[in-house]
Amino acid sequence: MNVSKVHRILSLITLLQSGRNYSAADLARELEVSKRTVYRDLNMLELAHIPYYFDQETGGYRIGRHFFLPPINLTLAEALSMLAMSGRIEGACNIPLLGHGARAAVKLEGSLPSTIREYVGSVLDKMQVSLGPLANHDGLDSTFDMLGKAIVKRRICRMKYHSVYEKETIDLEIKPLKLLFMGRAWYLIAYSKMHRENRTFKLSRIDEIAATARVFSKPADIDLDGYFGNAWSMIPEGREYNVHLRFAPRVAQNVAEVRWHKTQQVAWRDDDSMDYRVTVDGLREISWWVLGYGDQVEVIKPVLLRKKIVKIAESILSNYTSASEKL
Repeated sequence: MNVSKVHRILSLITLLQSGRNYSAADLARELEVSKRTVYRDLNMLELAHIPYYFDQETGGYRIGRHFFLPPINLTLAEALSMLAMSGRIEGACNIPLLGHGARAAVKLEGSLPSTIREYVGSVLDKMQVSLGPLANHDGLDSTFDMLGKAIVKRRICRMKYHSVYEKETIDLEIKPLKLLFMGRAWYLIAYSKMHRENRTFKLSRIDEIAATARVFSKPADIDLDGYFGNAWSMIPEGREYNVHLRFAPRVAQNVAEVRWHKTQQVAWRDDDSMDYRVTVDGLREISWWVLGYGDQVEVIKPVLLRKKIVKIAESILSNYTSASEKL
């Protein structure tokens, strides 16, 4: 884009934010270009996600007066924390919302006074925030943005979804309610007409989605604590269990240092092993977690979880025994 075009686009933005009423003809006259050029420039604003709109009552174009945020006086610590959390998250570029945060961090860093920018830059070069293994979010920005608008405007959506539970791609009509980043991925909580209840959908499994013109009534806000209940993570199964695990000294301290669940309680034993107690809805999710600690953890109760772990362990042993026979 040449300098004159950049200057014209900036002038267009200034005019649209002025609060005055400008028709396409008015803009063409002010910018000394044709109406066709004005429409092309407006299209560029749309591609840049600058939210201009046409006011039917006045017959003019405008940009919302709150689009550009007012200057914010940040302390050094506040600037460092914002830049570290948004601009230094490993792999954030391809994750919806986090990617926007990374790009905003670049703008924020560039707006700081030079002396502070140099200091902040030298500190940030020694910092890195890692979220650990993440789901693939490539190409999900448009889906995320569309769902955000559909939630705000309460638009009913049609969706093709690759369901792991149904083991096929299903056609759904949904009422999108809430976007949630949990663990490694973005999820959508929505009311499913097919299932007649609120369901959780992983964004990366959405094959196609489109908002309809139909609007649904304003729902009650979703309380995530109530929605997921005492599930270990995201999958309540309808029955709660009091789980008692015993961790060996080798891993006990690492386990105790993390708040894995809101109901957890830990108690140390004389031999430096640790008793871990938690009340969970369902055993499937916590069984995966327990298995990750191998022989460094023992299930004391419930018996059902103990038997579940034994069965999986026997299956693992069978796999390795069969493999050794083939060697």
